[in-house]
Amino acid sequence: MIMDGKSLDIEQTQLEKLKAAFPEAVTEGKIDWEKMRMTLGEDAVMEGERYVLNWAGKSEAFKAIQTPTTATLKPQRDQSINFDATQNVFIEGENLEVLKVLQKSYYGKVKMIYIDPPYNTGNDSFIYPDKFSESKEEYLKRIGDKDEEGYLTKEGFFKRNSKENGQFHSNWLSMMYPRLFLARNLLRDDGVIFMSIDDNEVHNLRLMMNEIFGEENFVAQLVWEKGRKNDAKLFSVGHEYIIVYSKIKDSKTIWREEKPGAKEILAEYRRLKVIYGEDYNSIQKEIRHFYESLPKGHLSLKHRRYNRIDRNGIWRDDNISWPGGNGPTYDVIHPTTKQPCRVPERGWAFAALEKFKLYEEHGFIEYRADHKEPPILKRYLNFVPTDFDPDAHRAYFENGEGTEEVNVQVMPSVFYKNSQPTVKQLRELMGGDYFDNPKDSEIISRLISYVTEKNEVVLDFFAGSGTTAQAMLELNKQQDGNRKFILVQLPEKTDEGSEAYKADYRTIADICKERIRRVSNKIKKDIEAQPDMFKEKPQDVGFKVLTLEASNFKVWRTDTIESEEDLKRQMEAFEDPVRACSIFENMAWEILLKLGYELTTKLEKIDLGSIPVYSIADGEVLLVLEKIKQVATDAIAKRKPKRVICLDRLFEGKDQLKTNTALQMKDAGVEFVAI
Repeated sequence: MIMDGKSLDIEQTQLEKLKAAFPEAVTEGKIDWEKMRMTLGEDAVMEGERYVLNWAGKSEAFKAIQTPTTATLKPQRDQSINFDATQNVFIEGENLEVLKVLQKSYYGKVKMIYIDPPYNTGNDSFIYPDKFSESKEEYLKRIGDKDEEGYLTKEGFFKRNSKENGQFHSNWLSMMYPRLFLARNLLRDDGVIFMSIDDNEVHNLRLMMNEIFGEENFVAQLVWEKGRKNDAKLFSVGHEYIIVYSKIKDSKTIWREEKPGAKEILAEYRRLKVIYGEDYNSIQKEIRHFYESLPKGHLSLKHRRYNRIDRNGIWRDDNISWPGGNGPTYDVIHPTTKQPCRVPERGWAFAALEKFKLYEEHGFIEYRADHKEPPILKRYLNFVPTDFDPDAHRAYFENGEGTEEVNVQVMPSVFYKNSQPTVKQLRELMGGDYFDNPKDSEIISRLISYVTEKNEVVLDFFAGSGTTAQAMLELNKQQDGNRKFILVQLPEKTDEGSEAYKADYRTIADICKERIRRVSNKIKKDIEAQPDMFKEKPQDVGFKVLTLEASNFKVWRTDTIESEEDLKRQMEAFEDPVRACSIFENMAWEILLKLGYELTTKLEKIDLGSIPVYSIADGEVLLVLEKIKQVATDAIAKRKPKRVICLDRLFEGKDQLKTNTALQMKDAGVEFVAI
């Protein structure tokens, strides 16, 4: 740390705090007070000359963020696979409301988000307020419109955003802004979001993300070339983008991926080493024959420069100069001529001679015939020397530790993968063409693998056909991982003339759920064919389905009280806070969620003193919802949970039993809540 003799810059410190808490209210390093007022729920009008993204309805988008939801999630066991044990979650419902429902349970817990939202081509159907004066109540009524079979109607739920609409871009921005704002809350501090998009809205998405996430947290704009379109009049635009932002960009974060095709080369090298031992010349000759035998286009051919062998492994020569130039120029003495070697034009690759010596000691330097040329730096396919720890690397070579390690690379920002095979693969999996423009599961797997560890949470709240679920389940199988997914998909009704509708898929969510089931069954069969590979750690190929529903409990409505009579009716209605027809298990799930527990938390029904009780997190919280007796309260107090929640109506007006129960729990150190 550099000492400048100055005291702490209070202004800058406070600004950094505000920036971390309200990145959307900071523009070009300064607080935008109009944005801050909008963020805090106050009415504000964007005025004045300043750099800002603005559109018709932006203040309404902020109100959509700030309006809380009373909705809950209802378990659907018959649609799930291994409901009680799985860590994977599929939620069917309107994703803005679902994101609000998830705020308590998953705030700051998601490592990666991938979404493929509507591209706003002019033919998309998505939810947006077609009247910017629409109230929350009107909005909820509209998105609750259902037909006789219980499916959400296109007329009430989805609006086609035509390019002729005077608020074409504004509608899309108003739809996306609240969802991305709430999504940011769910990310961990080291979390990252990937968003597929095309040229229609990429410019607006970048500006919107700069506002929500902070411009400094922009990571990259990936270009995915999907294939040439020869029917184009001017240019063949066959690419899409994937926009990448971190929640908090950290200079220490490093993402790497294995070089495709490298494993096959290393497998051949290990096979030859068994045959030839330390006869490096023979191994080298056979490795070069191996490359010659590969078919054109094989991924391993990209690494055919790795064709030299020594005691450390398989290597290629590399430049030993400082990247960018102006590197150090110390003397490196040639071991034969004893003269200083010629310094590379850009300087040596290592900051200090001591670092150079470590590389030399471990066999990563090869000198030329004399000192007139710089030495060669060896790059090994099976080992990546970054910052040398001499003891660790000596163990690596002398004891054979880490010989499975593969050289890695940074993912490029431009890549090619034809989209046609994806359509074919999904058709074969599902037995028909039921979904337009599916994303490539291999690309999504690559992204997930690139930025997540093997046990982290991945969220997709525009799930579509379920590509993210397939990508993650297959990746877990390949890497013996335990990543968990949360998918959210609108129950958008399929067109009656479509192949999907004819195959009895009434909604996009139905297609998504069936795809996950089929991928799950396929992986199960693969595992059954290779049982020894999965003995230690069984793969989680299940998923629990939940649907967005109205609360099981009545909501106190102050906005409907205009007279003393209204107040009286409201109070009478709340003598029993439970809605009619509410099911006990659904009530238990709602309480679990609103207490902030994750949806994968263990919830079970147990018997205490002949009374059914719901246990959350192995008894951390006990829910008494069906009936109450003194013998049950004795059993509960003996268990000493952290909290007991009981329906007030169970006491049936017996104030003494309620008072005794509250005192008994207090004496046992248990928090008691009656609702």
